[in-house]
Amino acid sequence: MAATTPALAQDILTLAPPKANARIPYGKEAPQFGDLYLPQGSPPHPAVLFIHGGFWRNAFSLDYAGHLCAALARAGAAVWSLEYRRLGDPGGNWAGMSDDIIRGAQHLVVLQARYNLDLSRTIAAGHSAGGQLALWLAAQRVVDLRGVVPMAAVSDLRRAWALQLDGGVVGELLGGSPERVPQRYAAASPVELLPISAPQRVVHGTADNIVPFDMSQRFAKASGNAKLIPLPGAGHFDLVDPRARVWPTVQRNILEWEF
Repeated sequence: MAATTPALAQDILTLAPPKANARIPYGKEAPQFGDLYLPQGSPPHPAVLFIHGGFWRNAFSLDYAGHLCAALARAGAAVWSLEYRRLGDPGGNWAGMSDDIIRGAQHLVVLQARYNLDLSRTIAAGHSAGGQLALWLAAQRVVDLRGVVPMAAVSDLRRAWALQLDGGVVGELLGGSPERVPQRYAAASPVELLPISAPQRVVHGTADNIVPFDMSQRFAKASGNAKLIPLPGAGHFDLVDPRARVWPTVQRNILEWEF
């Protein structure tokens, strides 16, 4: 399979995703659902809770992560890919969004019996803004996680504001600057929630021109419970593209937790 380049990998955003085995609501609002991808092997299956990115905006959905989820399922994991309220949705502020992430993650318990999932082998992973949400979820300790894999994660919200990532979107997310609402940054920014008890594998491309690689470098150094996985020459969307040359490394770091 041909390797993608950082410049071309963004076409994963428009490539039609594989169909999930099931689309399952975890709440009554339209965005409160998840797509479940199941492996062919014998259950019980290890579980990956995946959270997509898109700078927390509703211009992006879980569809672009469908290729990644299907690839992980082919490799033997059940993947629960969460949709959630985002900026632009009713209730899509930080309060609603974070509540959806917790509710969606806890819904794994409901899925466990029906789909024979082994929740003692659960990994949370997320891409970009979804990486921030996965780390935040791990810090809340509301679900048991074997580990967490932030992929090109926006792991420092104060720095995201300082860099004005995506036009200062973090200010929209939290309702202001760090100076105006410091308590919200302290409660939402993963680097300020350290230590996080679940081990972290921090995956990031060195050629990422959307979320800078050094954000993950700084986070991993501060964590004390993290391993940095640099992907030389990889861009932001290579991490979620199973066609990319770095995909075997990404997949290995999501799935090989003594499963």
